Amino acid sequence: MRGRVLKQRVFDLLSSGDLDRALKELLGLPLRKVLNPLFSLLYSTREEIKWRAVTAMGVVVAALAREDMEEARVVVRRLMWNLNDESGGVGWGSPEAFGEILARNGALAREYAPILISYARKDGNYLEMETLQRGLLWGLARLSQVRPHLMQVGLPHLLAYLDFPDHHLRGLCAWLLGLLRAFRARTVLEALARDESSLTVYRNGRLENLSVGELAQEALERMTVHEPGG
Repeated sequence: MRGRVLKQRVFDLLSSGDLDRALKELLGLPLRKVLNPLFSLLYSTREEIKWRAVTAMGVVVAALAREDMEEARVVVRRLMWNLNDESGGVGWGSPEAFGEILARNGALAREYAPILISYARKDGNYLEMETLQRGLLWGLARLSQVRPHLMQVGLPHLLAYLDFPDHHLRGLCAWLLGLLRAFRARTVLEALARDESSLTVYRNGRLENLSVGELAQEALERMTVHEPGG
């Protein structure tokens, strides 16, 4: 299948109404050849397509890792390059795809989680652009859904996002800290529970319209269920 034809095929699959079926069909295509179309779709201006490409990237790279771990590492390093100032690009969708891949493959997560976390560290590879920071917090939250133990080391560097002027960052950080049961953030989260600023969050394969307050309240409820000593 030629490159342009394959790209259209990948786009058509991700545009379909059945994401599970689309992912199964993607896995039936040559995995290495599917990657370039997926990379291009991370830049899609259609939000649903972009997020489905993120999910597909995680599924495809996890499958590739089972065949050839070094090839999977090449994909992760490509995402890292996209986030490097020297790349000359912006890296749209890269932190989200990075987090999705690590959520789906334990070996890659153990190897690369510290690097993903480093993008939130002022003493690391800190991302300055707000849009990339949003993607990073989503990627860290996605990893935290599956492997929260790998994220605990990054917790001190995440708390500051609760105070950022950008409400998307506050909301995504609230979601992330709830997943990590960050009890030290409880007081700030209680204040944010009154924040009515709205944002769209991709979770469980669909886009959800939520307020910062709803995400903060959800985080607090997670902490109440897992109260230390309870």
